[in-house]
Amino acid sequence: MSTLTQDTYKSYEERMQTSLSYLQEDLNTVRAGRANPRVLDQIHVSYYGVDTPLNQVAAISVPEARQLLIAPWDKTLLKEIEKAIQASDIGINPQNDGSQIRLTFPALTEERRKDLTKQVNKMGEETKVAIRNIRRDFLDMAKKLQKNADISEDQYHDSETKIQELTDKYTDEVDKMVSSKSEELMAI
Repeated sequence: MSTLTQDTYKSYEERMQTSLSYLQEDLNTVRAGRANPRVLDQIHVSYYGVDTPLNQVAAISVPEARQLLIAPWDKTLLKEIEKAIQASDIGINPQNDGSQIRLTFPALTEERRKDLTKQVNKMGEETKVAIRNIRRDFLDMAKKLQKNADISEDQYHDSETKIQELTDKYTDEVDKMVSSKSEELMAI
């Protein structure tokens, strides 16, 4: 009779941790009232025919709290960067001065803050679903082991308890991350 090892749990816990990492990346792209270079992470430009992330073709700085400055290393990319920003969903019009692009973030309206909070809550819910799917995958695997008499019924119930504890731990972490981002968004 084999048992479920710590490594078995560890692999499922790593998958849950990966879900949290993806959530953190997604939350970083949601802009609060301040300028954050991470909102540009999803923007790509065509650089010599290759789709390249903006932060690999330009220096991005924060000269003021509500402003980003994009200075491309190759000035011929200015128009391409400007088009990419306009086509993105960040909702800010780029100002091109011929050598760099300036993005000025307007103060968020109450309505926009609420919309962003809903978006953040949806991201959190999707991550919780992903974590619960990982739990289900584990339970399916444990059920097969029990059915094949590789583990006893007691071991199956113990594994059920352990995976539920992991699931609770990670869904609580999701709630904390979502709550923190929501507070950041609603702060004026």
